[in-house]
Amino acid sequence: MSRIPPSGAVLVTGCSTGIGRASAIALHEAGRTVYASARRLESIADLAELGIHTVALDVTDEASMVAAVQTVQRESGGVAVLINNAGYGLYGPVEQVPMDEVRRQFETNFFGLVRLTQLVLPGMRRAKAGRILNVSSMGGRISLPGGAFYHASKYAVEGFSDALRMEVAQFGIDVVLIEPGPVTTPWNDVAAGSMQGSAPADGAAADGDPYRAFKQAVAGSFDAAASGPVGKLASTAEDIAKVITTAVTSNRPRTRYLINAVAKALVATRALLPARASDKVISLQYGLPR
Repeated sequence: MSRIPPSGAVLVTGCSTGIGRASAIALHEAGRTVYASARRLESIADLAELGIHTVALDVTDEASMVAAVQTVQRESGGVAVLINNAGYGLYGPVEQVPMDEVRRQFETNFFGLVRLTQLVLPGMRRAKAGRILNVSSMGGRISLPGGAFYHASKYAVEGFSDALRMEVAQFGIDVVLIEPGPVTTPWNDVAAGSMQGSAPADGAAADGDPYRAFKQAVAGSFDAAASGPVGKLASTAEDIAKVITTAVTSNRPRTRYLINAVAKALVATRALLPARASDKVISLQYGLPR
């Protein structure tokens, strides 16, 4: 059943760069009341100059999340649309990634998203309207080498969103998954840096790093993605922002927006091929040692 898009404030997380920043601007230009958020307000000061509301919000800090939602409630009556965008990519061999880094990945990409959703749902339920957009990834539907914990966090977002959508439909609340493919944002630099920074645990490799060739191959894939054919097909943050704006303003948003040709081809290939065949294709593409 079609629903009128919820009127009221839009809260966007992770607006210091990339998709979050572009989405805050696009939604503001579309006439919505937008609250752009980031851990450091100085990183989004220029958005305030455009007339966009700004609020400090750290998705790994309970007090920060509560305060941000209360600010929107006090100033604009509540959060009508929540865009859970904050996140980053942690890369490295499973054996070598410290558990505190694994926990930080899930705190940022998943647990913060869950808690913010819990905080805004009572107001949406009372209003009998609301929309929650969770920025996932094609990496929530396929896994690529080196990104076990990033992909696990995005698979968690996908499963969470599918269950939540059925729970809250009765209250007039839509839940939408945004699934970008390759995007030209600082995300790639962070992910590549974490791969290069991973190292063997004490005593794990007396004769050097056993994952050295693997890490070189995966790091090389980031370079190839930026400069090769995949890079030419990559979306911009503004491309994703257009899709997010459509999902916010549509009477009947899709449950999933899988964005760009690379993402669609990879997800389709993974669905068609047996798992071992898919693994082999990806390993060959990455030039992984076998």
